[in-house]
This record gives sequence, C-alpha cells and structure tokens, in this order.
Amino acid sequence: MIFDTHRGEFYALFAALLWVFAAMVFEILGKKHSADSVNFLRLLIGFIFLSIFTFFSRGFLLPLDADLHSWLWLLLSGIVGFAIGDLFLFKSLVMIGARISMLIMTLAPPVAAILGWIILGETLSLYQFFGMIVTLFGIAVVVLQKDDSKTNNKKGKRQKFKYPLTGILMAIIGAIGQGVGLVLSKLGMKDYNPYAATQIRIIAGLFGLGLVVFLSKSRKDVFIFIKDFKAMRLLSAGAFFGAFLGISFSLLAIKYTNTGVASTIIAIQPILLIPASIIFFKEKVNLTEVIGALIAVSGIALFFM
Repeated sequence: MIFDTHRGEFYALFAALLWVFAAMVFEILGKKHSADSVNFLRLLIGFIFLSIFTFFSRGFLLPLDADLHSWLWLLLSGIVGFAIGDLFLFKSLVMIGARISMLIMTLAPPVAAILGWIILGETLSLYQFFGMIVTLFGIAVVVLQKDDSKTNNKKGKRQKFKYPLTGILMAIIGAIGQGVGLVLSKLGMKDYNPYAATQIRIIAGLFGLGLVVFLSKSRKDVFIFIKDFKAMRLLSAGAFFGAFLGISFSLLAIKYTNTGVASTIIAIQPILLIPASIIFFKEKVNLTEVIGALIAVSGIALFFM
C-alpha cells in the first residue's frame, strides 16, 4: 500500500493540514476575543491534552524526570517561542490573517538554521543559503504589494502597502521567536522525550503569557471567553488538532521519513491556506500572492536538500 511505503510523508501532510485548520480557528477567535486571551487558553488546553497523553504513554503526568539542564533551556525556549513568538504571531493573525501570517512564518526554519550555525556550530550548505534568499524573495513578493484601490490612488494620497506594516512586523517577530525557540529547545531536549519537552516549553509559555494577560485588560476577556461555550468548544478543537495532534504527527513524520522531507511538506501550509481562505473567509487572492507563496515554499524545499 502507498501509505505503508510513504507513511512519514503522509504524517507530515496531516500535520500541515491540522495546523492550517488550527490557524484558521485562531484567526476567527482572535477577531472576537483578544489575541492574548485566545493564545493563553489555547496553550492551557493544549497542555492538558499533552499531560493526559504523557501520563498514559510515559507514566508521568508532568515532566518531573527532566534534569536541571533540560528544564533551564526548555523553559527559556518556551518563553522565547511561545510567550514572545506566539504572542506576536497571534496578533498578526488578527491584523493580516492566517494566510499571510503563516507565509511569513516560513522564515522560522532559516532563522533557526542561522542560529544553529552560530550557536551550535552546525554547517550550512550553499543550497541552504540559496533557499533562504528564495524564501525571503517569495515573502517579499506577497507582502510588499502596493494597494491599488481607488481610495488609495486619489491625488495627494500616499501609496500604501496592501497589508498593514504593523501586522507584517508582528509576524516577522513571531517567526524569529519561533526560530530562536527551536534552537533553544534543541539545546535542552537532546535525548529527552519530545512530548515531555513540549510540556516544559508550554509551562514557560503559560507563565509568560499569563503575566501579559493578567497585567492587561485581556484578563477580563479570559473570563468572558470561558463563559462562551461555543468559542471554548472551537478553541478546544483548535488546541486538540493543532497543538496536540499537529505536534504528534510532525514527530511521527520525522520518525518515518527524512527530517528535511518532513519539514518541507509541513512548510506547505501557506499554499494550503490559499484555497481554505478563499472558501471559508471569502478572501480575494491574486496571482502574485499564489506565485509568492509557491516561491517561498520552494525556498524551504531547497533549504532541506
């Protein structure tokens, strides 16, 4: 059967589809509730799912068997990746939408590679440097489009970009945060269980985001959100399919196929989001955006050759 011979590739595709679904769910919820409260509750629910899974798979509800080295690096990874990276990513989801945000998030692997080269002494091939340039070019093709609307072209009006610069910058910071978080998690995880390592990262993320939420006006929205049964049900689905199953399938993909192949397939999320955005959000997607997404993902493919 084709599934048996390409199991890893299918798992990678499932992970990409699940994260596309989760990104769309969080975009919808972020427009109704504050992005900070959505992110905090998403992590909390994801942590509960992971804890139940690790209890049955490892015999540990919490990662109490991790050593001090793992705790320190993974907590730092969680603060940078979840508390900072996801904080800005979720704000960008609301401002520029899941499709453009996830396209910009393709910067995370190149960021992780450059830092791995600097900090961990990992090697970078000519293909990988070229892949970074191609990915950057593909993203630039999309986000640097000018707004050609009639309102913007009136005399005396300054030419603006199609997407808000603030939202683009937030997505870039989110990508950098995730890239740095990946390198830090590699330093801390080593041979430790990846699910338990993710638990530690989420603990740090919950602490960091908790401070942001409860020291701001978002703390009121958390309690309003919890009382909204329909929103909580949708958030739980997003956390289960994205934070839990998405992670699980990505780990299975790496187990059954080459890491580069798995990472490239998972990175096709911006392309998968194009038809999804047209169907569910009724977005108008032009040819330039399709070409830009294809170029960016091609750069990621080169990156893992």
